[in-house]
Amino acid sequence: MKRSDLRELHYITPIQNVPSIIARGILCLYEAKRLNHTSVAMQEIQEIRAKKTIPGGKPLHSYVNLYFCARNPMMYKRAAQHKSLCVLRISPEVLDLAGVVIADGNAASTYTGFWPSKLGLDKIDFDLVFAEWWTDSNQIQQWHKARVKCAEALVPNKVDSRFIEGAYVSCQENQKLLEDSGFRLPVAVDPKLFFQI
Repeated sequence: MKRSDLRELHYITPIQNVPSIIARGILCLYEAKRLNHTSVAMQEIQEIRAKKTIPGGKPLHSYVNLYFCARNPMMYKRAAQHKSLCVLRISPEVLDLAGVVIADGNAASTYTGFWPSKLGLDKIDFDLVFAEWWTDSNQIQQWHKARVKCAEALVPNKVDSRFIEGAYVSCQENQKLLEDSGFRLPVAVDPKLFFQI
C-alpha cells in the first residue's frame, strides 16, 4: 500500500466513550483501564493480546490499535451492537509519530508480521484489507483473508484527539447521539460499514 492510497485509519469505539476520548485522546488499554470506560473488545481476543509483545517493542496492550478498514471481522461480530458504536476517522499523520508499528494483519495472530511505520505500509495487502468480504471456499484462505482484513497501525500509549478528523455511524439516530455527546467534527452515516446493509 502506498501512503497516498491511505485516506484515514479507523478506531471502533462505543459512542459513550467519545467525550472522554475528545478530552484525553484515544488511550491504550493499559491507560484506559484507569478510567471508567466501555470496551467493545472480545474478551478471548484480549486475553491473547495481553500475552503478546511487539518484536523490538512493548506489550501489545500499550499500543492504541487503529484499523486500516473498520468493515472487518471485528465489526461483523459486533454488528448487532451497531447502535452503541461509532468509528472515529483518524488522520494518517499518526503514522509519523515515534514508535508506530504496522501489523500486516490482526496483531493477535501468530502469523502476523510487524514493521516500523515507514516500512510497514509496503507490507499491507491493499486488495485484501479493503475487500468487501473475506470469505473463501478454502478454509485456510478464509482464515488468511480474515487475518489480513484486520491489519492494524499500532500507536504507542495514546492517539491525541487532534488526529481525529470525524466519525462514521450506522444511522441518523446515532448521528444525533454522537453530536449530542459534544462531538463537533463531521459525522457521516454509513450503514454498510457496520454491516447494516
